[in-house]
Amino acid sequence: MKSAFLTPFLLFFLVLSFYTSAQVAYQKMPVEKLAAAYEKYKEAAITHRRFKHADLQPLIQKHGADFKLEELGKSVEGRSITSMKWGQGSTKVMLWSQMHGNESTATMALFDLFNFLEGKNDGYDELRTLLKNQLSLKFIPMINPDGADAFKRRNALDIDLNRDAISQISPEAVILKKARDDFEPEFGFNLHDQQIYYNVVNTPKQATISLLAPAYNYETEINDVRGRAMQTIAGMNELLQELIPGQVGKYDDAFEPRAFGDNIQKWGTSTILIESGGYQGDPEKQYIRKINFMIILNALHQIATRGYEQYTTEQYFAIPDNGFQLMDLIINEMQVKVKGEWYPLDIAIRRRETENAAGYFMSASVEDLGDMQIFFGFETLDATGLQYLEGKVYSTAFESVKDISEEKAIELLRQGFMAVKVKNGEARQVHSLPILVLKSTEKYSSGWMTGSATNFFLAKEGKPRYAIVNGYLIDLENLKNQEIRNRVF
Repeated sequence: MKSAFLTPFLLFFLVLSFYTSAQVAYQKMPVEKLAAAYEKYKEAAITHRRFKHADLQPLIQKHGADFKLEELGKSVEGRSITSMKWGQGSTKVMLWSQMHGNESTATMALFDLFNFLEGKNDGYDELRTLLKNQLSLKFIPMINPDGADAFKRRNALDIDLNRDAISQISPEAVILKKARDDFEPEFGFNLHDQQIYYNVVNTPKQATISLLAPAYNYETEINDVRGRAMQTIAGMNELLQELIPGQVGKYDDAFEPRAFGDNIQKWGTSTILIESGGYQGDPEKQYIRKINFMIILNALHQIATRGYEQYTTEQYFAIPDNGFQLMDLIINEMQVKVKGEWYPLDIAIRRRETENAAGYFMSASVEDLGDMQIFFGFETLDATGLQYLEGKVYSTAFESVKDISEEKAIELLRQGFMAVKVKNGEARQVHSLPILVLKSTEKYSSGWMTGSATNFFLAKEGKPRYAIVNGYLIDLENLKNQEIRNRVF
């Protein structure tokens, strides 16, 4: 009698112990193993973030043997939107990227992941078998191909697809909604990029990755669906703190009734938003691409093993909020003259990307001024004792940009010339010179008030000490290497 009772009793606890230990083993993969997988399977054909729809088509087709490919429909301008399905498990997961055309970081990571899922005999076969048997994955790697080709946020109708979940004016929105309804995923990954100026609130650290379990109502309540997303994010954050400690933020969860993430959560899919921000020294977001690969693969592993159940919503809410307090350059205590009086003020400068045929150039302006102590700069200059000084245009025209060396540009800046003229060149032509180049105009814009183009000197006793050229800080006494993307005016 005693033996008959203990045998199933002990068996139960042995099974429970094995199941629990298996979850612990699976819920957090070693960083080194994830990193090695990325390096082995990184898609070599994608090297920068401004790829186009046509660039992806051969990459999609090469996976046709292991993935089920399906054209879901076409964009406003007639470009195909394709889904890629892999796995045979009972838990369905849908991942969609580039709803905004210029938010391409996660798209790169998905193609790295496709390569990984097709690999074999490399030490990861046990993981692939687990994922394949437990999960059914549906990927839509580029929802907004028209926006991607123009590298702009909105689609060809100038509609923000993430505000078209209900009205579904755009064919791309109809396609995404139908894909979700037909597949009925338990989990969804909504993959985006955010501005590089997002920080972990009240700190100078960039929010390199921000995460969110979107709200499904104005009250931002938590049900089982949203709760699962929060738990999964808590596990993702544990890995992220090893990769980018202190650089993970929680995106604003205010309910947006038109947004896809909010509504897909509302429709019963545990939805996880990943926002890829900035990382110093990574303008093409190749390191952030690697981070995306690692956290997505880790999250799929959590879902396949239900490892997310070990995390809590409290751990999710412990992730600090996003701030929007970063600037490219903050100049403190700069002296400006108004009606004969000198006033010390701080100015905060941001540089924005503008698309052109050569990729992009930067356009800088004063974002704010006055007391800027709550903001953080990628660069900060104490300008105490330095005065705002307008620059001059060098009168002798050069033949072209190629005839101006960096040394010559610095020499002219030291003499108080902010701009040079060229006889030949195209407006909006990109160059890397630390000086303004004029072709179609004799003047340039400058100023220190909000919205002004930031082209001026900081002078000591009338002599230029620093040049601010399109928002780039040029120390005229201690030069440094920096990537400059200016344009011909």
